[in-house]
Amino acid sequence: MRFNRDFNLTYIIFALLGGVILVFIIAPLLGMFLSLKAPEFFSTLNDKQVGESIYRTLFISALVTLVAAFFALPLAYILARKSFPLKGLIEAIIDLPIVIPHSAAGIALLGFISRDSLLGSFASSLGLNLVGSSSAIGMAMAFVSIPFLINSARDGFSAVPVRLEQAAETLGASRYKVFSQISLPLAKRSVISGLVLMFARGMSEFGAVVIVAYHPMTTPVLIFDRFNSFGLDYARPVAAIFVAVTLIIFIFLRIYQKK
Repeated sequence: MRFNRDFNLTYIIFALLGGVILVFIIAPLLGMFLSLKAPEFFSTLNDKQVGESIYRTLFISALVTLVAAFFALPLAYILARKSFPLKGLIEAIIDLPIVIPHSAAGIALLGFISRDSLLGSFASSLGLNLVGSSSAIGMAMAFVSIPFLINSARDGFSAVPVRLEQAAETLGASRYKVFSQISLPLAKRSVISGLVLMFARGMSEFGAVVIVAYHPMTTPVLIFDRFNSFGLDYARPVAAIFVAVTLIIFIFLRIYQKK
């Protein structure tokens, strides 16, 4: 009886402590929605610039997530299955975008794609200007968010029993067939989680994006622009609409992931 009493008390204390965090997350969002004024909200809903920015943000983030997966999943699989010199250094490099300030990431990317750089001069020779383009937005989103995909996928591949892969190879399956038909399906939950996290992190990015491409505006940049130019009341409806859209998408993606 005493064990059960202590056990229940522990869970009650933990629930109260966890509840503080939940309130901390929910309260600002709830306050934002409760502070909305109907005329400003509905006029913002009909604002073409807001709709275009939300579409641009979601589309570019989804596109770079799919493109990045083509390169990130093989790397995650190698990191999960092989030991080699400087592996720790490579894993540290992958985590760098999480550690460095995103404004610094934007400065680094700006130097990488500017007209004076090798990539920028090559793009200029083709008549393209990467700075201030959708491509620059995608690069900034991918840079800050790709560690989430790699790390999640690597953990998923690490959880797949090696003996299953070895058994398939013994039966004559190629390494690619083992990866595509055994390892990837068994690690699917972690891979999808990584894709969702990368997509969500990319579409919420501001610091790196605003440096490489103020225009065309993504929604986080538009929110900042309206707040900086007109104040809180003008920026709040845009923020609320974007939060609502992203929450709906994120909930559906999480439901799909669990299924």
